[in-house]
Amino acid sequence: MPSRTSGQAVRVAVLADSDTRWKWGALTARRITPDDRSIELSGFLLRGRATPTARQLAEVGAEADALRELTGTDFLRTLREESYDVVVLALVGGAVQAMLHGISALKLADRPVIVTGYVGVVYEKLSDGLLLRHGADVVLANSRYDAQRFRTVYEGVGADASSVTEAALPFLGGERYVPEEGRDTVVFAAQPSVPASRADRTYLLRRLVEHARLHPRREVLLKLRSKPGEHTTHVEEFPYQRLAEKVPGGLPPNFRLVYGNMGEVLDRTDLLVTVSSTAALESLHRRIPTAILTDFGVREPLGNHHFIGSGCLASWDQLDGGGRPRPDAVWADRQGVAADGSYASAFDTARARVAELLDGPELPEISPYYTATTAPGYLPPLLARYHLAVDGTPLPSRASESDVRGVRRVVREAVRGAARGAYRHGVQRVAPVIRRMGEL
Repeated sequence: MPSRTSGQAVRVAVLADSDTRWKWGALTARRITPDDRSIELSGFLLRGRATPTARQLAEVGAEADALRELTGTDFLRTLREESYDVVVLALVGGAVQAMLHGISALKLADRPVIVTGYVGVVYEKLSDGLLLRHGADVVLANSRYDAQRFRTVYEGVGADASSVTEAALPFLGGERYVPEEGRDTVVFAAQPSVPASRADRTYLLRRLVEHARLHPRREVLLKLRSKPGEHTTHVEEFPYQRLAEKVPGGLPPNFRLVYGNMGEVLDRTDLLVTVSSTAALESLHRRIPTAILTDFGVREPLGNHHFIGSGCLASWDQLDGGGRPRPDAVWADRQGVAADGSYASAFDTARARVAELLDGPELPEISPYYTATTAPGYLPPLLARYHLAVDGTPLPSRASESDVRGVRRVVREAVRGAARGAYRHGVQRVAPVIRRMGEL
């Protein structure tokens, strides 16, 4: 049977809800496209709290042939009106589940291959997140370790596990680390919500500043993912930029706050330090010395428990004294770090699976594990959050993007922008004040 994409480009739609997920989705789309076919990539940004700004999109460096912002119901309408071969859902679990039910309800004559996965380390809500992604044709696992865990969860609840496909993080790469004469750069990769409290984040900033003062010839960089007012995958209640303004004595001359593409920052890094950022896997892939901090313990809420056995756990005291962790090769191999040169073939299985689905017979109906029968108390309110009824059809009260014209559209966009600003101001300014008042 001839392929529906034979002799033409594979038409891929990527729906993402944050800057990091857009990066994962767009890069994944290019890596899973069969080698013998070109790609036409259309990007869609799900409107919400974490919708990325133009600056954030430029920073991640993942491009598309077209890119626009819309709601979930308008994305479903787009799939009904436009033809795509592959849809990559780079979303939180609940949004993935909603889109799966929504796409199923479209009853498309020739539905696209549905692909989803995780943007980084999966260290929490394993079963919840996985079952919300069940129903996609391909659920990508970023390592052999993850693939085994994913199949165990699906099989344990009696769900089909054939969708689980081992791959890797799509943004690994860059030159292998080689020390450079005269360069000594330490980079701390910040995370928006790990740790979460003001006291813990102030502590980390203080230790980083003290490290810079202790080693005046060393360049110390605090790598930030967003600017105040912007949001990523997680809410950042206490931005390091604000905390840095209050450092006693000011910041030392060898300390800087930096933005930009993580790969470019790693090009000049001699030691990467983080609590549990996915940047650690990028660093380990390039064989850059990497430290996972233990100052707040090794605990599940921090995510650094994922690195048990890695050989990378260390405290600021040890780093101040010149310590350099040495990664465990066996652990790194199981976690998809691919520092041994195997990364070139990491997506072979995923590409073959997508090609098989594209070239094969008509795709079956989407069958998520969660239905009105298996989760009658969980699924309906989840779908309602995305303005879908329990059968996956749009709720009648939801006005479509195409229904809004002229002045109404301008007014609605202005109100939406004001609402976003108010939300972010509330998270970063008002909420901390109320919390402090409550502690009096």
